[in-house]
Amino acid sequence: MTIPSELVGSLPRTTELVSMWDGSKGAAVAVQAVRDTVQMLEKLGSQVVSDGEQTKADAWTYPVTGAGNVAVGDGVVIPYADGHQRQLPRLTAGPFRIRNHAADYLRAAQKHATVPVKQAVVAPSTLSLLYPPDGLSGYPREDFVDDVLNETEADIRACLAAGAHVVQIDFPEARLSVKLDPSGGLLRDFVDLNNRLLSRFDDADRARIGIHCNPGADQDATHSLDVDYAEVLPSLFRLEAGNFYLQMASESDPDRVLRIVAEQMRSEGRIFVGVVDPIDPRVESPEEVRDRVLNAARHIPLDRLGTCDDAGFAPYADDRSKSRDTAFAKIRARIEGTALAAAALGA
Repeated sequence: MTIPSELVGSLPRTTELVSMWDGSKGAAVAVQAVRDTVQMLEKLGSQVVSDGEQTKADAWTYPVTGAGNVAVGDGVVIPYADGHQRQLPRLTAGPFRIRNHAADYLRAAQKHATVPVKQAVVAPSTLSLLYPPDGLSGYPREDFVDDVLNETEADIRACLAAGAHVVQIDFPEARLSVKLDPSGGLLRDFVDLNNRLLSRFDDADRARIGIHCNPGADQDATHSLDVDYAEVLPSLFRLEAGNFYLQMASESDPDRVLRIVAEQMRSEGRIFVGVVDPIDPRVESPEEVRDRVLNAARHIPLDRLGTCDDAGFAPYADDRSKSRDTAFAKIRARIEGTALAAAALGA
């Protein structure tokens, strides 16, 4: 037995990709960025790798990047603690279709990997934010939701069939939803929608599907770190997934949150605890990571414990707040620190 450790999301794009960004997955510079990312993760000792979302414009709405039936920058506004905002696109006509498939990103990364590859997909609840509040003529919301579920299910199945180690469903608005609706009703609606997707898979498939929850990490700012995890976790653990990836390194009182996790976690599956903070410019030491893992092991059974980063390092392609070198240094600390903890625990 060992303690698995996984990247959860995006990495800063290569300098070449930033300077030549055209959104094309087929461009030679994009292929090189994916190759460099996969090879560097393997060099650091990652037993599971990903493409670091090198060729996604953003982690929220990449499925519709370049689609003809969306209005860019005309939808829901995501406010961040430092005052900057991100605005999602708005669907202008039906039907909803995924234009950029997660399975394609997966296959592109697998070409360069010698270890298993995981793949992130965006949650149906996130995509539901694209539908305009005033509705669309001839395309009722119920039809839109059905299309989102059908499209997302097909994409996840394609990832599983292609050999994805795990498919990680990113649920970035879980914590934010409580900020927008303190009653928790919006969060419950989001969880119910995502469970409608998960219910379409059998137990074996769900064991390879995970949920990632964090308070955002864009341009060194969060959108919902001020929301108490206690208001989120009971609903989050209603999701019928096999793995949960939880931001924890940036929590002010991780022991309290870990106690809640221990009380609320499902009876099966694995909890990946965030042990490095992408927003913090300081690179954690392996010993610091080790101590965070050992602390988490006081609350979570060792055979159900994993480690991860709190969030992606650059969820938007234009995020220049941190360098690739810093991101990889933090990943190295996560891997080495997790190994130190495993040795200390006899794993």
